[in-house]
Order: sequence, then structure tokens, then C-alpha cells
Amino acid sequence: MDELDPVIHAAARLKITASLATLAAGDRIAFARLQELLGMTAGNLSTHLRKLEDAGYVEAVKTHQGRTPVTWLALTRTGRRAFEDYMEALRGLLGESV
Repeated sequence: MDELDPVIHAAARLKITASLATLAAGDRIAFARLQELLGMTAGNLSTHLRKLEDAGYVEAVKTHQGRTPVTWLALTRTGRRAFEDYMEALRGLLGESV
């Protein structure tokens, strides 16, 4: 299973990456909304997002809406490609043609 990217392969990071991959290129989602969709604690989500950010797979942009801080999240081009490669490798392991 060396073909599977270890950054993405962790269950929580796979869920995060798969969720972000459903967004169109250039779209983003608020941290709180992603947390709600995935049912993760803020701390757990933050920890896994940090690993994805460190790998260059996720971009986090911190802004404010009024006085409320908002963190917007999106896959980078590198992250989208890594997820596509991960899915291709997984299909290969399962014996499916790509």
C-alpha cells in the first residue's frame, strides 16, 4: 500500500479531503460548516487540517464577517491532484480500471 499517500490516508484526513474535493475549484467552505458536516471536534479538525496545510494540500484563509472571525478552507491545486492520485491508487488496489 505504498501507493497511498499517508497524509491523506488517515481516516479523518481522508474525510476532510474528500469533502473539500466536492467543492468546485475556487470554492471554499467555512471551518464551522466543515466541522458540522464531518461531526468532528474543533481541536481534532484543526489538528488534521494543519497536517494537510503543512503538506500544501489545504489552504486556510482567516477573515472576519463583521466582528466574527471566519476561517475559509479549500483544497489547493496540489491537494486536488493528490486526492485524485490517491483515488486512482485506491482503485488500482481494488482491481478496478481507472
